[in-house]
Amino acid sequence: MGSQKHVFLLLSVLLILNSLLFSGADEDHYYEFILQETEITKLCSTKTILTVNGSFPGPQIRVRRGDTVYVNVHNQGRSAVSFDWQGVEDPVDGSNELIQPGKNFTYEIELDDEIGTLWWHARSAWAKATVHGAFVILPAADEEYPFPTPTSDQIIIFGEWFRQELTEGNETIAAGQADGYTINGHLGETYGCSNDTTYLLEVAYEGLYLLRLINAVANETMVFAIGQHSFTTVGQNATYAQRSFSTSLTLAPGQTLDVLLGANQNVGQYYITAQPSSGRHNTTGVLQYLTSTGV
Repeated sequence: MGSQKHVFLLLSVLLILNSLLFSGADEDHYYEFILQETEITKLCSTKTILTVNGSFPGPQIRVRRGDTVYVNVHNQGRSAVSFDWQGVEDPVDGSNELIQPGKNFTYEIELDDEIGTLWWHARSAWAKATVHGAFVILPAADEEYPFPTPTSDQIIIFGEWFRQELTEGNETIAAGQADGYTINGHLGETYGCSNDTTYLLEVAYEGLYLLRLINAVANETMVFAIGQHSFTTVGQNATYAQRSFSTSLTLAPGQTLDVLLGANQNVGQYYITAQPSSGRHNTTGVLQYLTSTGV
C-alpha cells in the first residue's frame, strides 16, 4: 500500500510540473502574405496600389510574447520588395532579402521580451506607403496585463494617401507631403469627396478599450484626439510604459502607443481627429456609443 501511495504522489507531482512547464509554452504561427496590385478609389479618383492580401492597411499579425512567427510573402507585384519588422529585438533572417516578382520568401521572426504593439512594412518608401500593418504581441498565456483588463483592443493606423501612383520609378513622391491622411485607410469627411469613407469606432458605455496606435506616416508627426475623452498611456514601441494621462497624443513617424480609453461620456457620437504636425490636412473619424445605459 505504502509503495502505491508513493507512486501516486510521484505521478501527481510530475503532472503538476508538466502543466506548469507547458501552460505558458511558446507557439509557432504561420501567415501568408500575397503582394498584389489593387485598384482603390480615394480623393475622387481611382489608382492602382501595392497591397498585402488586397487590403490597405494590410492584415494584422497577432501572437503572444515569446512566440515564433513565420510569414511567407508571395510577390505577385511588378517590383522587388523587402520587409521590415519594426521594433523586433532579435535580427530577422532575410530582412534585406529582395523578393523578386513571381517569387516568395518566408521570414522567421523570433520574439523575445517584446510586448504590446509593433508594425511591419515594406522597406522602400514608395511601397511602405501602402504595404504595412499591425504586429500585436499579447501577454504570454500565463501572464496578465499590468493594468486593468480591457473590454477589447482596437488597432488604429495613421496612414497617408498620394493622388499619383507610387512606383519604384517615382519614389521621391512618397518622400514629399501627402495629399491626404487616413485612419485605418479611411480619409474621413474633410476632403470633400463623396466616395471617401469615415473610420468608425464603436464602444459600449463604461467599456475600457486598449487602443493600439501606429503612425505609419513617413514624414509627419501625428496628433490624435477624441472629443471629450482622455487617454491613459500604458505602453510604447512594444514595451510597457509608466502610466501618463492626456487628452491628446503625439506620435512621431514610426512610433506606436498603447493607450486605455474609458467609454465614460454621455452616449452619442464624438469626433476622432488625426492631424499632421504641418497642419496641412486634418482627417476625422467617429466614436459611436452602442448602448443608452447610463445617459
